[in-house]
Amino acid sequence: MSSIQSIKYRHQRRIFMAQQQAVHSGGRLAGRWSPYIVGVGIGVLSWVVFVVVAAPLGITTAIGQIAGGVVSPIVGADTVAANAYWKTNAMKLDYGTLFLIGTFFGALASALVSRTFKFESIPSVWQERFGASKTRRFIVAFIGGALAMYGARMAGGCTSGNGISQSLQLAVVGWTFLAVMFVSGAITAAIVYRGSRSNSSGE
Repeated sequence: MSSIQSIKYRHQRRIFMAQQQAVHSGGRLAGRWSPYIVGVGIGVLSWVVFVVVAAPLGITTAIGQIAGGVVSPIVGADTVAANAYWKTNAMKLDYGTLFLIGTFFGALASALVSRTFKFESIPSVWQERFGASKTRRFIVAFIGGALAMYGARMAGGCTSGNGISQSLQLAVVGWTFLAVMFVSGAITAAIVYRGSRSNSSGE
């Protein structure tokens, strides 16, 4: 059995064991939310957002706005104001910022209700492959986050803005985004998690 197949087998086995021990309660499985209930919830939330604020779901625009406010004391307000992107996406308290804050507290509430909340600096799947080094994990996570953020701004939307909001409107850009995301994600996983480390080493 190859390393990729081994990782997939362990992941599928964890899901199977969780389902076997699951107790259905209000659309929630023990330790995890039902993807069907969550999917319906996201769809309904999208309708409500479109009706109330006439805007799609989105995260990275608000993050970009906040980033402008964060770097302003460092590089200077004039530099930020002269930036082509921040000139049209200045930091402000709007729907996007409130949605970003709500996402954090919503995720926190979900983890508490499903009893899966925990502090974790290194995910187990990462530690199996790359070891227990926190420094390595944080550096790679930072670089990956920066690349994902830059790509989302170049594409004019992220998973929620393009993947969800655009696809539910049957926009070509949304379905193209989803297809590329799944294919590139599968390729990346095959390359990055091509093997596991049985002995994890710390720093």
